[in-house]
Formats: sequence, structure tokens, C-alpha cells
Amino acid sequence: MLDLVIRNGFVIDGTGAAGFHADVGIAGGRIVEVGDVSTPARRVLEAEGHAVTPGFVDLHTHYDGQASWDGVLAPSSLHGVTSLVMGNCGVGFAPVRPTAHATLISLLEGVEDIPGSALAEGLTWDWESFPDYLDAIDRRDYAVDIGAYVPHAAVRAYVMGERGGDAHAKPSEGEIAAMEEIVYAGLMAGAVGFSTSRTRNHKTKEGELIGTLYADPRELLLAARALRRADRGICQLVSDAFLDPEEAFAATEMDLMEQIAVSSGRPLTFSLGQIASVPERWRYLLRRAEAMVAKGLDIKAQVPARAIGAIAGFATTINPFYLLPRYRALPETDIPERLRLLALPEVRAQILEEHRTLPAGSPFNDLHYGYDRMFRIGNPVDYEPHPDTSIGAEARRLGRDPLDYAYDVFLEDGGHRLIYIPVINYNGGNLSGAYELLTFEHALYGLSDGGAHCGSICDASFPTTMMSLWRQGNKQGQRIPIERIVHGYTRRNAEFVGWHDRGVIAPGYLADVNVIDLDGLSLPPPEIVQDLPAGGTRLLQRPSGYRYTVKHGQVSFDNGEWMGILPGGLLRGEQRLPA
Repeated sequence: MLDLVIRNGFVIDGTGAAGFHADVGIAGGRIVEVGDVSTPARRVLEAEGHAVTPGFVDLHTHYDGQASWDGVLAPSSLHGVTSLVMGNCGVGFAPVRPTAHATLISLLEGVEDIPGSALAEGLTWDWESFPDYLDAIDRRDYAVDIGAYVPHAAVRAYVMGERGGDAHAKPSEGEIAAMEEIVYAGLMAGAVGFSTSRTRNHKTKEGELIGTLYADPRELLLAARALRRADRGICQLVSDAFLDPEEAFAATEMDLMEQIAVSSGRPLTFSLGQIASVPERWRYLLRRAEAMVAKGLDIKAQVPARAIGAIAGFATTINPFYLLPRYRALPETDIPERLRLLALPEVRAQILEEHRTLPAGSPFNDLHYGYDRMFRIGNPVDYEPHPDTSIGAEARRLGRDPLDYAYDVFLEDGGHRLIYIPVINYNGGNLSGAYELLTFEHALYGLSDGGAHCGSICDASFPTTMMSLWRQGNKQGQRIPIERIVHGYTRRNAEFVGWHDRGVIAPGYLADVNVIDLDGLSLPPPEIVQDLPAGGTRLLQRPSGYRYTVKHGQVSFDNGEWMGILPGGLLRGEQRLPA
């Protein structure tokens, strides 16, 4: 007797091979039969007319805090994700000294836009060392399986104290040795690898640069030594290499990545996108990655499914006015009162006057003045909006001042109007560059930031974008075959992180499966919800089209509704297929 049979589906098995019609039989949390399954089962799911895929693997999330209080880990779990990696970008909550909890909360609040009040109330802090943290995660159950990086910033703060948060502070040889031992211990306890951040976009809540920003090779090679000693794990980093105007800087960063990969003997992945200020830099970085692969190194660029930008609004975290003194004096958590005040003529006049004093050329130009990159979010969301539909273009057609007009647009829907501001991967007002990145031979699908940027980004829906937008093709007619999309979000991602027991629909593999109505797959606008601890706000995007998600052989989601079960948990290190 089988536990479950998925009947009459179109199986896209995760290997990249052409899809085929078959049944899938499941028992004991594993796939046991694929084909014409006649063995009786306790439950049958009808999948005729639907795609049957492995569960998706998200390599880039920040659920490190949310995992303390929430087993569902939405929004990622709503989008067919059954396994994920957290602790990216060098930030996380372990190791931590009992006196430094507030320091790490400030770091995550600034870098990843996770409400500090939610973290302060929700984090259990039943750990100090990184192995302690893994043990704490292991005591809990989740709707997905979780792996975690050892985060550089937390390690630095643990060893160096307050100096660890200073981007210009250099560790002593003794401190480097101590950090290496912490990373090594984390890897041996089951971390999937080591992560770090080298971007000026990452700052604490107080606006201070993240301590890892200028870490020199001497410090970063401690991670390489730990990875080589452990003979396990991968390195993940985010760098300004594709953002900085100086090509020499990009070359130095790529040299460093190569040095880490050579010294560690382990895989390395780095974030990559295209940006208008240095429009061809991404191509240079792709060439460098190809050259490293040709030398036998396992280097992969991690790329997003669509443009990366912001969701702005008066009810969300950011908008063109949120840094102004008058705006910052408005209620932070009482959203209805904030919206009432913003609609008052005198408040409007004060905010617009302050905005006109902002200096041009700030790092926030796209947000403060980028009216030609601001688009109303409709239903379903158009993630490839035409420039003619921007707020700036509308203002010009109406003969309105764009600043004045933008304020009125943000007041629409009683102040709940959401605005999409694509920044990265939207050169030329289209997704042609994104297509090139997504089809690059040495690229991984990632960068969803699930669990982070709670009030400004909702990119945990990346898997759904891949399955909908790219399966059908972008507005330039470029499309990606469904088999390649599924392979990229399943077996390819799983094997890179060392999880060889999942990502394929075949006998012996883990029974993590999605049943998807491809024709009904769509993305409505994100919702603004206040369901974090202490009433914290986040954006939650619920897709349509996921008929079932099966985790460890159990139906965890039915038509997007969580079934109240938590079959997942911590993954320690590599996962192998049973003999």
C-alpha cells in the first residue's frame, strides 16, 4: 500500500529532460514509482492537465529570525519551495554573545529590512554558538527543509566585539584564527557553508557600513581554510563588483573570489545583476566566471528571475518621501493614522516642500526622483512594465509636475496604492538582460531574499515568475523551456548546495513535489499584513495555480492553503540518496 499517488500528471522531472505523462507513487516520504502506478494508495491526487515537478530549492533567503517563531516560512512556502538556505550575505543571529543581541538585531534590521521590534519579541535566543543555533532550529518543525550558512558578520562581532562592526577594523592574527575555528565548527555541525557581504548597500539600522565590507584577503581566506579542512560546504558572497563604476575594483573582487575558490577547493556563488550606471559590467563578470570555470573551479553567478527593485507605498516601508523629517515624524506602526495624516493638505505641502530641498545625485535617486521607473502595480502584477506607463510618463502627458503627481498617485486607494520600482535587471525598460543572465551556462536561480526586506520587496515569488513569465516569454519574445526552468529551481540548485537526495522525480528521491496548474499560474499584488511579532508589517504575495505542494510525502499546501502540518526541518550538511 502506497501513502500517496499523484495520478495522470505531466511530469517535469527536474533533470532537464522532456516532460512526460505519468503517475507518481510515494511511500515513507520517498518516491517509489514513476509511470503507470497500479499499486493501491491511501490517498490519490488527480493531476490531469497539471505539471508535476520536484519541490523548488531557494538558495538565497533570510529566515534566520522568522525561523524562531514561524514554522510555515511564508511567503517562500507558498511558491512551491520545499527546501531553502538562509544566512546569506554574511548576516544572521549566530554566533552571538548574550550581551550582543541588540547588535545583531540592528544589523538585520538595517541590512535586510526586518522590523527590529519583531526580532526583539520573536527571537528566542536559545543559543550562543553556531552549533547551538543549529540545535535550536533542529528542535523545531517547518513546512520546508532548512539549511544555514555560517554568517561572517556575526562571527566577526563574536570574536572582535564592537570592533567587528567597524568596516575599517582589521582583526589580529589571533582573532583570525578564532574566526576560522568558529567557521570550521559550524561546518562540522552541519552548516551548508560560509557567507559574507562586500557591498555598501548593506548598512545597520543606524546607517553604519557592515563590518565585513572591507575584509581583506587575509581575513576571508580563513573561511577558505575552514572549508578545505572540513572538505564540505560552499562560499556565498554579495559584492559591489557589478555596481561600482571602477572596473579595476571589479577585477580585484573577481581575483579575490578566484583566490577563495582555489584555496578552499569548494564551490562559490556570487550575486550578479545588470544596472544602468555601469550597463556592461555584468558581461565582464560573466566572462571572468567562464574563465574560472575553464580553470576547473566551481564558480556560479546567482541571478534573479526578474528585475530587482522596491515595492513602494505610503503603507509600506519606503516611498519617495520616507527619509524626509516630516514624513519620519508620522506614526510608524499605526498605518491608518499615517495614511489619514498624509492626505491632509498641510502635511502634503510640508512634505513636498522638504522634498524639493533634496540634493540631486544621492544614492536614492531612483527612489526620490526616478518617476520614469515608478509603475502602478496591477492584478496580475506586470513585472515587465513599458516605460510609457510610468508615473513620470503619465505626469508629462497630463502636464503635471512629476513630484506633485507622484504624491497623488501614492494617495490612491486610500493610501494603499503599491508602486513597483525596478532598478537592477531593467536596463532599457525590458528584461532582455535578465534573459541573458538566466540562460548563462554557469548561473543559478536565486536572490529571492525570502524573509527579508519585509516592507519593501516581495521577491520570494521568483519561482512563480520563472514558471509563468519565462515559460511564456517576455515582451521581447525570449522564453525559457519549462524543463530548463524546473531543472534550474530543483536539481541544479539542490546539487550545488550538496543536497543530492532531492530535486528529481524518480524512485529513491525525497517526495517533495509540486502539482501546478500552469495555465492558471499568476501573481496578484502583494498584501500588506501585520502578522509579525509586535505587530510588524510585511508584504505577503499569494500566487494562484499551485494545486498541491507535497513535502516529505505529505500534502502541506492545497490550493495555496496550508494544511497545518510541518513535515520539514533542519538539514545538516550534504544529503545523500539512500543506498
